[in-house]
Amino acid sequence: MIENTAQDIPAYADDEAYDAETPAYRQLPRNIEAERGLLGAIFVDNRALEQVGEFLQPDHFALTAHARIFEAMLKLIERGQIADPTTLRPYFEADESLDDIGGAKYLANLAASAINVINAREYGRIIYDMHLRRELITLGEKVVNEAYSNDIDLEAMRQIEGAEQSLYDLATTGDFDGGFQPFKTAVLEAINIADLAHKRQGGLSGVGTDLLDLDKLLGGLHRSDLLILAGRPAMGKTALATNIAYNAAKNFLDSGGEEGAVVGFFSLEMSAEQLAARILSEQANVASDKMRKGELTNEEFHTLATVSSELHKVPIFIDDTPALTVSALRTRARRLKRQSNLGMIVVDYLQLISGSANSRSDGRVQEVSEITRGLKTLAKELNIPVLALSQLSRQVEQREDKRPQLSDLRESGSIEQDADVVMFIYREEYYLEKSDPMQRADESPDKFAQRQTNFSERMDRARGKAEVIVAKQRHGPVGSVKLSFVGEFTRFGNLDEHHSDY
Repeated sequence: MIENTAQDIPAYADDEAYDAETPAYRQLPRNIEAERGLLGAIFVDNRALEQVGEFLQPDHFALTAHARIFEAMLKLIERGQIADPTTLRPYFEADESLDDIGGAKYLANLAASAINVINAREYGRIIYDMHLRRELITLGEKVVNEAYSNDIDLEAMRQIEGAEQSLYDLATTGDFDGGFQPFKTAVLEAINIADLAHKRQGGLSGVGTDLLDLDKLLGGLHRSDLLILAGRPAMGKTALATNIAYNAAKNFLDSGGEEGAVVGFFSLEMSAEQLAARILSEQANVASDKMRKGELTNEEFHTLATVSSELHKVPIFIDDTPALTVSALRTRARRLKRQSNLGMIVVDYLQLISGSANSRSDGRVQEVSEITRGLKTLAKELNIPVLALSQLSRQVEQREDKRPQLSDLRESGSIEQDADVVMFIYREEYYLEKSDPMQRADESPDKFAQRQTNFSERMDRARGKAEVIVAKQRHGPVGSVKLSFVGEFTRFGNLDEHHSDY
């Protein structure tokens, strides 16, 4: 039996007569003639279904009877059978849902009343538009009822975010403007991107990071890409992401919007003030710990004040809401895109985002899968790069070679699958500092001295340096790049020429 999916609006053979006999009232939007016209067109030529099948569903019809007829048509045509009044009659002879409109004979009336098969797509658009209007009315009633409720757990801002998400879902579900596009269109877009990179001095087709070796390997941060930057705690993930975000925003400001990007930074771990303090420290060359402890000299404070006034115009927007859901994150990103032409998103960090209630009940792996899919969808929808930070599992610490690899990602299956680029940050200096050699009981002084010398040489080579390992890149090669790192100012940068042999 076909499910009753449409709204139970009374169906009459003569709808106009029904309307004339009924007292005036505000009726839900519908177009019964368009529904009849479409069903009749499909009866006449089943190929008419191809014009509406990609966006129109049975529950989009206003009349339950029409919805049941359309669903029966879909099933027969999907099986390779013909859908006409004769083949559908057995399904509805004993079905009371057609009684009010004339029973099974109504099927023949639909076919006989078909005017033009060419109009099938237009009929489908009208039916879908009426469905959207009815859904808007339902959504509006829901928003009003929730606003009237005194649920202490349902804050007003949460209600607004939920309403925005519902509106967006309604706008994108069943969009009939999608589908195939000619290969010529895709080729022209690819040429435009290549031309943009060719005209740029740096030769980048994406958002530049100002880290030259990284930009050379990646070609910048590309539109619609989800990029994962992962590492163990204290490796400098947030510092590197902050440096990249600032460089992109500063380039946008300096170039008048020709390069770089407006950046939206979702900081789920640090407050907006802490994040701003890091950027201040980096740009003013003032130690961040001295800023926190209040140990600044008058000259250093004056430098900070001067730099801060220069940073006011840099287009970085920070959202430090804790435990943000992926749905709320998407809603806020879309809003910033409309208001400020958002060009790049940074998320610090992925494991602190919350999934939906359903995914949480299905386990953490399923929740992370929903989050990564949501971030990838957002990158594609807004056509901007999304850089998401991620923690690594502790198994890195158990290996002698502590350079991260893809299997070290927490819940690595979904992260690795959805990401276009996966990068790891690794600082050998951090691990060497924790492994200062001690003399063993059975070790001679000479051997111990030699070990200390070797350790000192390794420390000298590693000091002030970091490595970004590109372990996956969907559009290019993998590899690693060397960067300088100044922990005092939480700054990553390009290595000097005399460090190029590292």
